[in-house]
Parts: sequence; C-alpha cells; structure tokens
Amino acid sequence: MLRVGHISYSNCFPIHALLLDRGVPPWLELRPGIPSVLNAELEAGSVDVAPSSSIEYARHAGRYRLLPDVVIGSRGPVESILLETTRAPEALDGEEVALPTASATSVVLLRILLEKRYGVKPRYRWFEQGPGADPVREGAAAALWIGDVALRRETVAAGTLLDLGAAWTEWTGLPFAFAVWQVSAGPEKDDEMRALHGLLLESRAYFEENVEGLAERFASHYGLPAERLARYWRTLAFTLDEPMQRGLLHYYRLAAELGEAPRVDALKWLTP
Repeated sequence: MLRVGHISYSNCFPIHALLLDRGVPPWLELRPGIPSVLNAELEAGSVDVAPSSSIEYARHAGRYRLLPDVVIGSRGPVESILLETTRAPEALDGEEVALPTASATSVVLLRILLEKRYGVKPRYRWFEQGPGADPVREGAAAALWIGDVALRRETVAAGTLLDLGAAWTEWTGLPFAFAVWQVSAGPEKDDEMRALHGLLLESRAYFEENVEGLAERFASHYGLPAERLARYWRTLAFTLDEPMQRGLLHYYRLAAELGEAPRVDALKWLTP
C-alpha cells in the first residue's frame, strides 16, 4: 500500500482529480492535510510521497526525490497566496506582519520578497487561519493568507492585497513552484512510485479535459462558486517544466541567503 499525501486545499485537486472524482485504486491510500502537516508526516515517514511545500525539499534534499513534471505553481498571479497589508510593502520595515502556521513555502517567499525585493525587515508573528482570525483587525500591519481562505479574501475592508505569485514573477521573470511531489520512501517502492507517477499524469489530463464539470461537482466541497473555482484552477500551473525548475532553484538560492534552508543547486528525481 502506497501512502500518498493530499493537500486539502483546492489547488491540489487538478493533479489528484482522477483519484478524487473516480476513486482511489486499492494499492493507494490518500491522506489529506494542510501543507505544514504533510511536511511533518513526510519527514516522519508517515507518508511515502506527498505534494509538500517546495521549501521542504531544500531542507531535506539529501533524503527526498521528486516526481517529474508535476507541480502546484504559478506563472504570474496565483490568487491564493495573498498578503493583506495596510501599507505599501516597502513601508513595512519594523512593522508587525502575521504569518500563517499552515504554510512553509509561502512564508519563506514572503520573507524573500519583503527583505530582498523591498528592502524591509518586519517583525513577524504566527497566527492560525481559523474561523474569526483577523490579525490586521487586531493591529498587525499585514497578514499572509494562503489556500482557499485566501481565495475568499479577494476584498478587504482596509488596505490592499499583494499577490505573491505576481510579485515574484514581476521581480524575477520566473514561474514559482509552491508544492512539488516529494518521495520519502526508499527504492523498494520505486515500482509503485512509477505507477503512481503515470496515474498522476493521467489524472492531470483528465482534469484538463473536464475542468467545468469538475468545478460544478466540487464547488460546494471547497466553498467556492463553480465559475470561480474553474477560473482559479486555470490560473495555476501544474507542469514542472524547465522554466519552473529554474524558478524553483532561484527560490532555493534566495532562501539559503536568508538562512531558511541549505543551498540546493540541482534537483534529484525518481528515475524512470
């Protein structure tokens, strides 16, 4: 039995669409969770493979391998990684910025943008994206929102929303990989991993052929209108091609400069 992590946000659906819409084959077990939980389960070996935060690969590059060609990424605006801020990013020096405990990659991306692009060093604090959470209303100058919670915060009472995917691509000219499928299992499960990889490529194709119908069927599950969900899915990128890999490695270099992870100059793959 192959234990496969599944991010419970709607952004993971397109790669796992076939499994979620048609059912999981008997040789797989799908384990849902938020990114931070899946990161911990992958490190603990509780799952064999998961679409985990891309920063986790840099932090465990000697241990994990990547499934080729699958990613949750963006080539511009991402719409679900948003900094709600009461002032311009370059005016956040010394100000309080709230960070969600559910995230890893996006937190590091925000640090890179604020400290490297905008030249500011805020005071960071953690918060839970639970019901009623509102760090800005409680006095923070800005708060980072991720996932489906962020999608539902397209309008705010005060301030503006900075899309981190758009800010990254405007700055670097590169795509951004938010999550990559990371393998923690050893080579004894490689045949199952290759079978899973083939299934995920088939699943992505199934999604691309049935976007509207899938959005109609799963809109209520994600608490979003079907049209909004389909539009969001089309905004994202799901192919880990050469430009996406360059963006990922550039992110790793900048993260290393901030001390967030060891420097990674090459990616290690599950072999065909």
